[in-house]
Amino acid sequence: MRLPSTTRRSFFKQMGAGGALAYTGYPALLNATPLPSTEADTEQATRAKRMQWWHKAKFGMFVHWGLYSLIGQHEWALEIEGIPIAQYELLARHFQPKPNAAREWARLARQAGQKYMVMTTKHHEGFCMFDTRLTDYSAAKQGPGRDLVREFVEAARAEGLRVGFYYSLMDWHHPDGARCASDEAARKRFVAYTHGLVRELMTNYGKIDILWYDVDWPLKPEQWESEHMNQMVFELQPGIIVNNRNGLAGDFATPEQEIRASEEGRAWESCMTLNESWGFNRGDDAWKTPKTIVRNLIKCVRGGGNYLLNIGPKPDGSIPEESVRILEAVGQWTSGNGAAIYGAQGGELSWGVNTDYTRKGNKLYVHVYNWPSDTPAVQWMPIFQTATVVALGGLQTKVKAVRLLKSGEPVTFTQEEYTVRFTGLPKMPPDNPATVLEVECEGEPVLDHEAPRAHWPRLKTGISS
Repeated sequence: MRLPSTTRRSFFKQMGAGGALAYTGYPALLNATPLPSTEADTEQATRAKRMQWWHKAKFGMFVHWGLYSLIGQHEWALEIEGIPIAQYELLARHFQPKPNAAREWARLARQAGQKYMVMTTKHHEGFCMFDTRLTDYSAAKQGPGRDLVREFVEAARAEGLRVGFYYSLMDWHHPDGARCASDEAARKRFVAYTHGLVRELMTNYGKIDILWYDVDWPLKPEQWESEHMNQMVFELQPGIIVNNRNGLAGDFATPEQEIRASEEGRAWESCMTLNESWGFNRGDDAWKTPKTIVRNLIKCVRGGGNYLLNIGPKPDGSIPEESVRILEAVGQWTSGNGAAIYGAQGGELSWGVNTDYTRKGNKLYVHVYNWPSDTPAVQWMPIFQTATVVALGGLQTKVKAVRLLKSGEPVTFTQEEYTVRFTGLPKMPPDNPATVLEVECEGEPVLDHEAPRAHWPRLKTGISS
């Protein structure tokens, strides 16, 4: 993933000499016949159909795993610590993960309520986690002695999950990875190598649902020949979706470590870590709580986006215990509240301090994070009663019925000009980390907390107690 560009430059100066492991080059793969250009924008024409499943899925698992896991100090350890390439290459011999570790990831993803998985096939370090004919710097030819990407694909499919490949364009290991910025011959070699690896990934693993490019340093899209690369990808995988990190707009935007909706009509997916690292980092204990994860997921859905949440497996492929604990707790919540997430969306909905909102058709889902418990009686303000009440100001659609989503238990309510109140609720929250009320409305719900502001009757004299 990304770090500020100033942290990359000092190490890239060393890369002219490159590494010791061979790049074999196979012309048949590297120099494929260019695809004919067409006037029609095929990507645009097929986007709605290709992305239909993705818009319903909402929640995915990101997996960052590579040689950096052996160091256990962040996925950028090679650059941040200034490790010589030849020394870093030795890690490949000692990378010996247990067989089929990806089965644990896929089972956990399904239990957490995640509908798709995206794995790092090659991160910035340049090590290929798959069997390739283009380099010996790969899992099949080094320590593991097998294709780890194939194991991932088989594991995800076995759990009914969609399959995505992460691929870093930036490559710290390849001898042309930095030289290509100023040497045209090196650029041609490196771009051919890059296109060749992508072609293998799109050819050797059956149907692939997502191609997730990352970091297009140091070239511009026309130098990467990104349009040609995407044409090749769509020719080999007509149903795939691609992101925007090869310098082109792609099918969806990818805000990182933040939830930020794209412009209207533009699909987006927030990718985030469970702690503060993408790869395994044994010293990073800044774990997000299940409540934070659930709130992030709901916020993404309200904004019309997806949430791609990362795990960083240990060198043997096992998942850190904290990650398992958090995702299992999230899964307990999604298993009972999936109707408010999968296939749900935002709309004309406000945000709340104690609540957030999603909708599906004429149903408004009220996600209550901070349960009101007993509202104290205030004698001089009869609006307040000794009861557990959730109230919404500015719901501009008539309510027909309300129920607790997880249990199906009906909830009584009163609706007035400015407010709808849900009453008779239990003292303790029925669900954790958020209780969801399903509010059936007569039409598509519109909720604007600010709407009553200009219409509230105001006293023309002083207020007396």
